Amino acid sequence: MVAADVLRAVSRGRRLDLALGSASADLSSRDRRWVQEASYGTVRLRGRLDFLLDGHLARGLDSLPPPVLDLLRLGAYQLLFMDGVPAYAAISQTVEQIRGVSGSGGARLANGVLRNLGREGADLFRFPRFEEDPGGFLTSWGSHPRWMIDRWLRQWSPEEVRRLVEWNNKPPPLYFRPLGPTLDEARASLAGMGLEVVEAGPGIPCLQLPDGTNPARILDSVSGIVQDPGAALVTTYARFPRGQTVADLCAAPGGKALALASGGAYVLAADRSARRLRLLDENRRRVGVRMELVAALAQAPPFREVPNLLLDVPCTGTGTLRRHPDARWRLEEGMVGRLAELQRSMLEAGSRLLTDGGVLVYSTCSLEPEENREQVETFLSDHPEFRIEEPEEEGHDGILWGSSEYLDDLRLLTVVPQTAGFDGAFAARMVKRT
Repeated sequence: MVAADVLRAVSRGRRLDLALGSASADLSSRDRRWVQEASYGTVRLRGRLDFLLDGHLARGLDSLPPPVLDLLRLGAYQLLFMDGVPAYAAISQTVEQIRGVSGSGGARLANGVLRNLGREGADLFRFPRFEEDPGGFLTSWGSHPRWMIDRWLRQWSPEEVRRLVEWNNKPPPLYFRPLGPTLDEARASLAGMGLEVVEAGPGIPCLQLPDGTNPARILDSVSGIVQDPGAALVTTYARFPRGQTVADLCAAPGGKALALASGGAYVLAADRSARRLRLLDENRRRVGVRMELVAALAQAPPFREVPNLLLDVPCTGTGTLRRHPDARWRLEEGMVGRLAELQRSMLEAGSRLLTDGGVLVYSTCSLEPEENREQVETFLSDHPEFRIEEPEEEGHDGILWGSSEYLDDLRLLTVVPQTAGFDGAFAARMVKRT
């Protein structure tokens, strides 16, 4: 079963999207959609499935070999959450697969567990009550690691964290950002292809595509990129002067670099991964923009001086867990501090490149304060030559920045999924005045 192969690859450490792409390359569109729903759904609701399964295992989940546990989760997801799969098919197929990896003993165990689970179901009352134990509820029913939930409960109210968790547990919409054509021109082209699209929001240069749209079909017909509005807001907020050079020190996979180049900037795109730069180069050629690409570390940038700098740094990515559900299980709490140290070193190196009057935009797709506001506050305290520059009241992009819901009290771009309705994003626009 292809979905089982995807989960097996994820358990070995491969990213879910890459595992799905490799395993389903030869499938029909219909079969690929089924495999995607089964594998993504199983990973997304792993915490909920584990809570339910654990109640039917005398020795607990830890007693199961990882291959058996993966198959049991997949069978439970089909049984409880995929309406198109008959119960008998979900159980019998899972039992036979487990027989192949664990023998008749494992098959008998799986048969008993899944039949009991099918009878009892996954009703809400089987989980900790949200009102009495919000952490327990959001970890089990909400299917997020406990350390992550505890961090968010220190940052927001339980109800707000619940909205974030529920948002993360839904399949994400697909957004298209035209590069070259205007939104109206792109909408007209897509309408000619039979696709009805809607704008992501005032001043946001993205169109939401209908569910089930094949992005390759769009990219072959209209110049642009697949990009979430949260990421698009970063380049809109950056407001680099048109026609100037912008160094992007963490460029790949390249969505922001391509958008900047399409807007008239001359982009110097650097990244540590030569493989990812090759993908960026392919997209650059497809979109038809000019930029220079170089493999380099952001901590040791290969430039002398630049007037503008984008630092879209590596981060925990906790603002994009709806799009990357496997990331929640790969992350560990200690990674927040380690990544904050890496980000700090990149900021230090990048700040030395800027000319007087230069613009430094620091951005992440994280929701964690240590990577966002606290990082910027520490940097500004250590570097009095930098200051936050507020956007104009109304930008040329149509966003009313003066009263924008996307800016915090320091005028930092702060996009949170449970409020904005799309991926989380953070950015600080700092100007150097020596």
